[in-house]
Amino acid sequence: MLRTEDILRTVRMLQEENLDVRTVTLGINLMDCSSPDIDQLCQKIERKLVNKASRLVSVCNDIAGTYGIPIVNKRIAVSPISSVAAGHGEEGLLAVAATLDRAAREVKVDLVGGYTALVQKGATPSELALMRSLPMVLSQTERVCSSVNVASTKAGINMDAVKMMGQIIRDIALSTADRDGFGCAKLVVFANIPEDNPFMAGAYHGYGEPECVVNIGVSGPGVVKRALERFIAMGKSPDLGQVAEEIKTTSFRVTRVGELIGREVASALGVPFGIVDLSLAPTPKMGDSVGEILQAMGITVLGAPGSTAALALLNDAVKKGGLFASSSVGGMSGAFIPVSEDRALAHAVQQGTLRLEKLEAMTSVCSVGLDMIAIPGDTDADTISAIIADEAAIGMVNNKTTGVRLIPVPGKKAGEIAVFGGLFGEAAIMDIPTVGTSAPFVARGGRIPAPLHSLNN
Repeated sequence: MLRTEDILRTVRMLQEENLDVRTVTLGINLMDCSSPDIDQLCQKIERKLVNKASRLVSVCNDIAGTYGIPIVNKRIAVSPISSVAAGHGEEGLLAVAATLDRAAREVKVDLVGGYTALVQKGATPSELALMRSLPMVLSQTERVCSSVNVASTKAGINMDAVKMMGQIIRDIALSTADRDGFGCAKLVVFANIPEDNPFMAGAYHGYGEPECVVNIGVSGPGVVKRALERFIAMGKSPDLGQVAEEIKTTSFRVTRVGELIGREVASALGVPFGIVDLSLAPTPKMGDSVGEILQAMGITVLGAPGSTAALALLNDAVKKGGLFASSSVGGMSGAFIPVSEDRALAHAVQQGTLRLEKLEAMTSVCSVGLDMIAIPGDTDADTISAIIADEAAIGMVNNKTTGVRLIPVPGKKAGEIAVFGGLFGEAAIMDIPTVGTSAPFVARGGRIPAPLHSLNN
């Protein structure tokens, strides 16, 4: 039986603290859709997506209404399209991307992920074709999201793929110049990509997953911030160990909400329940910010010394609280720091206290990486590739997931504002003082070997 105190706390989280289920993502295996005929392949993909996902939005809306818990996004993740559409070349891949977009629109989901290539150790012709198609796909579709995994702890870093992605990101930005390069917001370049991540743009349906599965992404930066503020206001001057305990307790409650909703949706759809991803994924709304949590801890200026340590505490406490609440925690659970989507982080960038170098340091202890960062539109491809390589190295050596969503904003320079709208927010364009100096290193290509500790596992 739920105690009155627990019920009141949940109501408060919903009404005052921006608690929501950020996404319900339905993973769908498309490997059985493969066909040597591109028209037949597209027909099978569309038929399967519509069949499996036709009730997703209505079921989510019904359950959200029943429990009074908002479900913000309804999404689909599919098997890596570089494998599903292998052998069809760029033209065939464009047809598949259009099919995914059309099917997503038909079933009324917000986004579809899985236009994906896994090239951490090398690339097949199909994977290379998918990567080359990205500028056209991400500029011509509305709902399709993409991910490319260029590194892993086991395989090392594929620097040929890293070099290629630097130029592709520039091309995507140019192809969506009328939207401040927004196409780049639908692409993540990963190291150690997770197979069960429900969050876009990096979601895809991994090879070890069931035929169909429901994964949940719960976010609660506002809940954690308000809990800390109340805890500190009690006048006991808590130390950082006590702060961590309060975050763990709050994360436990948030995860319980996510698991409840996830199991209800899975049951209604008649598919297995997968994981809860408890990631403190912020939005541009006031009070829904990871940066504000760090400020509540005592980091009065984001980017100042101590910011990395505070983020490490937050990330660890969130993971521990989530794991205690559920045996099905997965994805990238922890704390996200997407700059344009977090009001406090975006303000710190605009003020100049939070710079690329500090963000890179913070990504060594958070859940993802350099996320939703606007950079000058004239940044050269090799500099972009080198930034990807640095972030991939952090993921590879530390055996953690890291990702990069850089957005070169055509026609704009450091200090100007890039506007993406909605959940994607806006951000000051970040200066890169050493732009243009990484070309000799990137040009070498090849593969950076895996670290020694990975060979002993």
